Amino acid sequence: MTTTELEGIQADKVVDARGTGCPGPILAAKKGIVDVKPGQIMAVLATDGGTKKDLPAWAKKTGHEYLGVMEELGYFKLFVRRVK
Repeated sequence: MTTTELEGIQADKVVDARGTGCPGPILAAKKGIVDVKPGQIMAVLATDGGTKKDLPAWAKKTGHEYLGVMEELGYFKLFVRRVK
């Protein structure tokens, strides 16, 4: 998705993993996705740059759809749609 499309997303759940290093953001995403219904979107806030490659890999491995990442002031906002 483009940055403009990502900016328009209203996440159904926001997981704040800022300030945690690997594997903190992935563990937070794994814990948070259970509160999201199939078709809904979860946003993960992270300061660890490795999350930009780890979260898409986790989404693919678990069968969810990685939508993209936006860089905010001092952190990243990554979006995942729950598929199953």
